[in-house]
Amino acid sequence: MFKQRLLSGIVLVVLAVVVLYLGGYVTGAAVLLLSIGGMFELLRIYKQHNTLLGFAGYAAVVAYYLMLFFDFRQYLLFMFIVAILVILAIYVFAYPKYTDKDIMAVIFGFFYTSFMLSYVYEIRILKNGGILVIMIFICSWVNDTLAYCAGVTMGKHKMSPKLSPKKSIEGLVGGLLGSAVVGGVYGFFFDKYVYVIDNSVAVFAIIGFAGAIVAVIGDLTASAIKRNNDIKDYSNLIPGHGGILDRFDSIIFTAPVIYYLLMFMIS
Repeated sequence: MFKQRLLSGIVLVVLAVVVLYLGGYVTGAAVLLLSIGGMFELLRIYKQHNTLLGFAGYAAVVAYYLMLFFDFRQYLLFMFIVAILVILAIYVFAYPKYTDKDIMAVIFGFFYTSFMLSYVYEIRILKNGGILVIMIFICSWVNDTLAYCAGVTMGKHKMSPKLSPKKSIEGLVGGLLGSAVVGGVYGFFFDKYVYVIDNSVAVFAIIGFAGAIVAVIGDLTASAIKRNNDIKDYSNLIPGHGGILDRFDSIIFTAPVIYYLLMFMIS
């Protein structure tokens, strides 16, 4: 199990590096596929993954990313309204096939797995985006790894015993501080390459700490949904890790927060 998890983790890191290095439509297409896959995993919980309602949700995801790719951002609010109207029209004309909970699952699924995750692409297309986007993974995967190490070696006080019994307060603190330190070190080495931000060391350290806080919320959110629906993993797509939402749960939350923190720091 450990070897399988380790090998899958290495493959994931390599793929992430290649996709983020290439940038542009390659990064956008990869995030689009992750969004559709994540929405499929979520809708499967509510048995809407292969229904007309579910396909309307997938169509909304594709439409949203196409508008990002072709820079029609000024029409995004209109697109959201149209998508919701289409979903509600299906609900009304197919009544009573679908319930209000089905509608909420599809709309939530779109914003949770698509809208929020799309900020990985939004950060990548910024000036110096190839360097800035790595902060998402420092706040998510590095934080998670360091929190695990701190929890195993020093963890005594449970952080959320009912939701995630293995997580400790010591692990939380270790992950937050570790993410800040790694962010600062990362900023030190790349400071001269990031000309859109002054003092990258301090900025990346702050973002590392703040992003790690949000990453914990993202991780616990995914765990709460699984516990509410009595499932262990969202899928078995990634051997040893589960599904897309199991591996990218914290990234979904950190990406938009880091984007707006960067916007604030840059401005």
